[in-house]
Amino acid sequence: MDNISAIEISGLDLWYGDFHALKNIRAGFRERIITAIIGPSGCGKSTLLRVLNRMNDLVEGVRMSGHVLMKQEDIIGEAVDVTGLRKKVGMVFQRPNPFPLSIYENIVFGPRIHANMRRHELDDIVEKSLRSVLLWEELKDKLNRSALDLSLEQKQRLCIARLTAVKPDILLMDEPCSTLDPQSTQRIEELMRELKKDYTIIIVTHNMQQAARISDETGFMLLGELIEFGPTEHVFTSPDDRRTEDYITGRYG
Repeated sequence: MDNISAIEISGLDLWYGDFHALKNIRAGFRERIITAIIGPSGCGKSTLLRVLNRMNDLVEGVRMSGHVLMKQEDIIGEAVDVTGLRKKVGMVFQRPNPFPLSIYENIVFGPRIHANMRRHELDDIVEKSLRSVLLWEELKDKLNRSALDLSLEQKQRLCIARLTAVKPDILLMDEPCSTLDPQSTQRIEELMRELKKDYTIIIVTHNMQQAARISDETGFMLLGELIEFGPTEHVFTSPDDRRTEDYITGRYG
């Protein structure tokens, strides 16, 4: 496993108005592995995730300081092309959010925005994207059906396919299995293991068993601080910080 960093964060602070939500975050997220971020509700996990594609910009009164480097570019700088950044850094949310369009139109929505493509090129993207999330065989004869008719698991897979269609570098997943049953959760986890061959994946999860199962590295957050960050096995079996151990063993949160 290589040690190439996809993202390097140093001295990151974020405020919502007067509320100091992220405090001096320092971390490196490596390429083509799954990194889990765990911690109690309200500790800053999702806020940190949203820094990475500037989703926090949509919240009034947000301000940041520090550095978040992707390929040597500081993505929290004012000169950053945020639209271009979100093409490189896609996000999957807790509840699947397919557009009220056909399955086909959901997949080609992004490619149409970013490039002028012919129909056969779009057809190829649809097939490749659905194959990447193991949906092609199920849906290849139903591409004109509304995406809203799919099951919850299929909708979440479709949302991931919609991201892969624009060929991002990084996939952010904010509790992507929180609305799914255990069997569907297992299939999404298997999908994530496949996707990490091609993508850097960062997942926020409240499910510590899930973090232990699927992630290569784990960060534990508490009250806006990144308390511990390292190989998942180390964080879960011999953490360096007592607060991490207390959380993992159920004595906190």
